[in-house]
Amino acid sequence: MLVSLFKAPSSYTREDTIEISCHGSDYIIQKILRLILHAGARLANPGEFTQRAFLNGQLDLAQAEAVADLIASDSEASHQTAINQIRGGFSKQIAQLREQLINFASLIELELDFGEEDVEFADRDDLRQLIHRIQSVLVPLIDSFEMGNVIKNGVPTVIIGKPNAGKSTLLNRLLNEEKAIVSEIAGTTRDVIEDELLIEGIRFRLIDTAGLRKATDTIEAIGVERTKQQMEKASLIVYLFDASEIQLSVINNQLSEFNAPYILVGNKMDKLSAEKKVEFETEYPEILWISASENKNIEILKDILVKKVKTKEIKSGDTVVTNLRHYQHLFQTNEALENVLEGLGKNITGDFLAQDIRFALHHLGEITGQITTDDLLANIFSKFCIGK
Repeated sequence: MLVSLFKAPSSYTREDTIEISCHGSDYIIQKILRLILHAGARLANPGEFTQRAFLNGQLDLAQAEAVADLIASDSEASHQTAINQIRGGFSKQIAQLREQLINFASLIELELDFGEEDVEFADRDDLRQLIHRIQSVLVPLIDSFEMGNVIKNGVPTVIIGKPNAGKSTLLNRLLNEEKAIVSEIAGTTRDVIEDELLIEGIRFRLIDTAGLRKATDTIEAIGVERTKQQMEKASLIVYLFDASEIQLSVINNQLSEFNAPYILVGNKMDKLSAEKKVEFETEYPEILWISASENKNIEILKDILVKKVKTKEIKSGDTVVTNLRHYQHLFQTNEALENVLEGLGKNITGDFLAQDIRFALHHLGEITGQITTDDLLANIFSKFCIGK
């Protein structure tokens, strides 16, 4: 057994900390825990060590939340994004925005103390320019959430098509395992089947669905309805069709119902006539021909999946917002700043400008923890695992 002492303020929590290392026997671990508890210690609450680090000023709230993201990361992209946030790049940007706004807010507040004398300490043109500068940083952060959500939670990718188009076979080929039942009988898949595929550090949540057709029984009708629900929630759609049977008009009708980016994939390419191939490619030059049963062009499909997501547009070190709470506060900050700009255009009085600026400062402060509530902290750290 090895006992290590970490003296404040150089420990993770900025408190005196003792770390005990022993071999992995459950019996030994439980024995040590019982001895420590008997001596007066208690088990840590979820996230308590990171919460102590936040309360003691070692981390701000955004960095603390990134610790949980780092632990939960299951791809290179999500790992790197969490590391960047822990290092404080995002927090530094938010702090700079807030500091610039505080300086102007103090001048507006000062005007309110001299309301009867009708003086202006804060130049309105300078305030307008400041807000535009802040928004030039704020808006890209807000826009990055779409990609950040993909990095953190994966890409919901729905495989749809008519019964017996080969959807389940394609799912099995992509996953390289027999995940879904494959049969010559049309309509074998009645429910949604979901699994995950990691390609170049991007996690795709592949969803195999019931075939799209007029249902012949109640169970199939439920399956088709669930397929339509998945289509509405999808970030990416793989539309698979039987190249030997389907007509171009059917594809046209189906694609018109999609609300998400799609990849058009023709299966059973070995049965495709040269005449029909030209007809399809004239209408849809980006079409991909595969043979799921023969495992042909599956790797090309994987490359297309990655290109559709476009994560390569994010450069190393770029700040990407992955946390929904952060996104909501950034969005509300921008709304408050838009209200300030609108107020400046209408020459409203300083007290109304000050109110909108306070809203913006409040939401920026909520991100990094300058403004917190006990309920907020309890909600955030309760999601951590024990011991972190």
